[in-house]
Amino acid sequence: MSGTGAGEGTVAAFEAVAARLRAEGLVDTPDAAAPGRRRRAFGDGALTVGGKIFAMPVRGTMVVKLPAARVAALIAAGAGAPFDTGGRVMREWVALAGGEDAWPALAREARTFVGGAP
Repeated sequence: MSGTGAGEGTVAAFEAVAARLRAEGLVDTPDAAAPGRRRRAFGDGALTVGGKIFAMPVRGTMVVKLPAARVAALIAAGAGAPFDTGGRVMREWVALAGGEDAWPALAREARTFVGGAP
């Protein structure tokens, strides 16, 4: 996540969530890009299921895809903020606000929303 302004703690927290979900077989295996051919893009470092992104590190936090009503509830509870891609708010995405202890459960919830029950 270099270049995103992420703190070491949040990077480590996202990597811990990713490692847990990989160990449980809940995410796709990351593609091995050819050396020197990789460039930063939307979803870089993301967790996917069936080729679809359900969680990703962005600007020092974890962003997850959930039903719009669940996103609105998390935002209303102060557990997250709307996620935008440079001006366009994504209604089914929420940027989590701290609370890294809740990240594994929210990542699993997002994985189920995007890929169905494991």
